[in-house]
Amino acid sequence: MEEQPFWKTKRLDEMSRTEWESLCDGCAKCCLIKLEDEDTEELEYTDIVCDLLDCESCQCSDYPNRAIKVPDCVELTPTNVSQLSWMPSSCAYRLISEGKDLAWWHPLLSGEKESVHLAGVSVRGRVVREDEADMTDLEERIVSWPEQPTPE
Repeated sequence: MEEQPFWKTKRLDEMSRTEWESLCDGCAKCCLIKLEDEDTEELEYTDIVCDLLDCESCQCSDYPNRAIKVPDCVELTPTNVSQLSWMPSSCAYRLISEGKDLAWWHPLLSGEKESVHLAGVSVRGRVVREDEADMTDLEERIVSWPEQPTPE
Protein backbone atom coordinates (compact mmCIF):
# COMPACT_ATOMS: atom_id res chain seq x y z
CA MET A 1 0.00 0.00 0.00
CA GLU A 2 1.35 3.40 -1.01
CA GLU A 3 1.94 5.86 1.79
CA GLN A 4 -0.21 9.01 1.68
CA PRO A 5 1.56 12.41 1.53
CA PHE A 6 1.69 14.36 4.79
CA TRP A 7 -0.86 16.99 3.69
CA LYS A 8 -3.46 14.23 3.32
CA THR A 9 -2.78 12.62 6.69
CA LYS A 10 -2.00 15.54 8.99
CA ARG A 11 -3.95 18.58 10.08
CA LEU A 12 -2.15 21.88 9.54
CA ASP A 13 -1.39 22.14 13.26
CA GLU A 14 0.24 18.68 13.22
CA MET A 15 2.77 19.51 10.52
CA SER A 16 6.44 20.08 11.20
CA ARG A 17 7.89 23.48 10.33
CA THR A 18 9.48 21.97 7.22
CA GLU A 19 6.20 20.41 6.09
CA TRP A 20 4.34 23.67 6.78
CA GLU A 21 6.81 25.75 4.78
CA SER A 22 6.76 23.27 1.88
CA LEU A 23 3.03 23.90 1.42
CA CYS A 24 3.82 27.35 0.05
CA ASP A 25 3.68 26.98 -3.73
CA GLY A 26 5.63 30.20 -4.35
CA CYS A 27 2.87 32.00 -6.25
CA ALA A 28 3.33 35.17 -4.13
CA LYS A 29 -0.32 36.16 -4.52
CA CYS A 30 -0.44 36.72 -0.77
CA CYS A 31 2.13 39.50 -1.27
CA LEU A 32 -0.19 41.51 -3.52
CA ILE A 33 -1.38 44.83 -2.12
CA LYS A 34 -5.11 44.51 -1.55
CA LEU A 35 -7.85 47.12 -1.31
CA GLU A 36 -10.97 46.68 0.77
CA ASP A 37 -14.19 48.60 0.26
CA GLU A 38 -15.05 50.02 3.69
CA ASP A 39 -18.80 49.76 3.07
CA THR A 40 -19.10 46.33 1.44
CA GLU A 41 -15.85 44.75 2.76
CA GLU A 42 -15.29 43.55 -0.82
CA LEU A 43 -11.64 42.81 -1.48
CA GLU A 44 -9.74 43.67 -4.65
CA TYR A 45 -6.19 42.68 -5.58
CA THR A 46 -3.79 45.12 -7.21
CA ASP A 47 -0.77 44.35 -9.37
CA ILE A 48 1.51 45.88 -6.74
CA VAL A 49 3.51 43.71 -4.36
CA CYS A 50 5.40 44.22 -1.14
CA ASP A 51 8.84 45.83 -1.42
CA LEU A 52 10.47 42.68 -0.06
CA LEU A 53 9.25 40.43 -2.87
CA ASP A 54 11.77 39.33 -5.47
CA CYS A 55 9.47 39.57 -8.50
CA GLU A 56 11.44 37.00 -10.52
CA SER A 57 11.73 34.23 -7.93
CA CYS A 58 8.43 35.17 -6.21
CA GLN A 59 10.18 34.73 -2.87
CA CYS A 60 10.52 37.15 0.02
CA SER A 61 13.98 38.73 -0.01
CA ASP A 62 14.06 38.85 3.81
CA TYR A 63 11.65 36.14 4.94
CA PRO A 64 12.96 35.82 8.54
CA ASN A 65 12.57 39.58 9.18
CA ARG A 66 9.51 40.31 7.05
CA ALA A 67 7.17 41.10 9.94
CA ILE A 68 9.67 43.57 11.38
CA LYS A 69 10.35 45.33 8.09
CA VAL A 70 6.72 45.22 6.92
CA PRO A 71 4.51 45.57 10.01
CA ASP A 72 1.29 44.67 8.16
CA CYS A 73 2.78 41.44 6.79
CA VAL A 74 0.58 38.62 8.08
CA GLU A 75 2.33 35.48 9.23
CA LEU A 76 0.27 32.46 8.28
CA THR A 77 -0.35 29.97 11.06
CA PRO A 78 -2.48 26.84 11.33
CA THR A 79 -4.91 28.78 13.50
CA ASN A 80 -5.31 31.90 11.36
CA VAL A 81 -5.23 30.53 7.82
CA SER A 82 -8.94 29.62 7.77
CA GLN A 83 -9.83 33.15 8.91
CA LEU A 84 -7.89 34.93 6.17
CA SER A 85 -10.52 35.36 3.48
CA TRP A 86 -8.07 37.34 1.34
CA MET A 87 -5.90 34.29 0.73
CA PRO A 88 -6.33 33.30 -2.92
CA SER A 89 -8.49 30.25 -3.58
CA SER A 90 -5.50 28.48 -5.17
CA CYS A 91 -3.38 28.82 -2.00
CA ALA A 92 -2.28 25.43 -0.65
CA TYR A 93 -2.77 26.54 2.95
CA ARG A 94 -6.34 27.54 2.19
CA LEU A 95 -7.02 24.39 0.14
CA ILE A 96 -5.75 22.07 2.87
CA SER A 97 -7.66 23.98 5.59
CA GLU A 98 -10.82 23.54 3.49
CA GLY A 99 -10.21 19.79 3.12
CA LYS A 100 -9.22 20.03 -0.56
CA ASP A 101 -6.19 18.65 -2.38
CA LEU A 102 -3.28 20.52 -3.92
CA ALA A 103 -3.41 21.67 -7.54
CA TRP A 104 -1.49 19.60 -10.09
CA TRP A 105 1.07 22.37 -10.57
CA HIS A 106 1.99 22.54 -6.87
CA PRO A 107 5.73 21.78 -6.48
CA LEU A 108 4.99 19.01 -3.96
CA LEU A 109 3.05 17.16 -6.68
CA SER A 110 4.98 18.19 -9.78
CA GLY A 111 8.42 17.84 -8.22
CA GLU A 112 9.37 21.10 -9.92
CA LYS A 113 9.69 24.47 -8.16
CA GLU A 114 9.03 26.23 -11.48
CA SER A 115 5.71 24.48 -12.15
CA VAL A 116 3.69 27.22 -10.42
CA HIS A 117 5.24 29.76 -12.81
CA LEU A 118 4.98 27.54 -15.90
CA ALA A 119 1.28 27.02 -15.15
CA GLY A 120 0.79 30.80 -15.10
CA VAL A 121 -0.45 30.82 -11.52
CA SER A 122 2.20 33.03 -9.92
CA VAL A 123 2.69 36.80 -9.95
CA ARG A 124 5.88 36.50 -12.03
CA GLY A 125 5.87 38.97 -14.90
CA ARG A 126 2.61 40.63 -13.77
CA VAL A 127 3.55 42.90 -10.88
CA VAL A 128 5.54 45.89 -9.78
CA ARG A 129 7.02 46.42 -6.34
CA GLU A 130 5.45 49.02 -4.08
CA ASP A 131 8.62 51.15 -4.03
CA GLU A 132 8.52 51.33 -7.86
CA ALA A 133 4.75 51.88 -8.28
CA ASP A 134 2.69 55.02 -8.61
CA MET A 135 0.60 54.76 -5.45
CA THR A 136 -1.59 57.80 -6.16
CA ASP A 137 -4.46 55.95 -7.88
CA LEU A 138 -4.57 52.41 -6.57
CA GLU A 139 -7.99 51.76 -8.09
CA GLU A 140 -6.32 51.91 -11.51
CA ARG A 141 -4.06 49.03 -10.38
CA ILE A 142 -6.89 46.56 -9.57
CA VAL A 143 -6.56 43.22 -11.36
CA SER A 144 -8.81 40.15 -11.58
CA TRP A 145 -6.26 37.46 -12.45
CA PRO A 146 -5.39 36.43 -8.86
CA GLU A 147 -8.81 34.78 -8.49
CA GLN A 148 -9.26 33.48 -12.02
CA PRO A 149 -9.75 29.70 -12.20
CA THR A 150 -6.49 27.81 -12.06
CA PRO A 151 -5.53 25.69 -15.07
CA GLU A 152 -6.66 22.07 -14.95
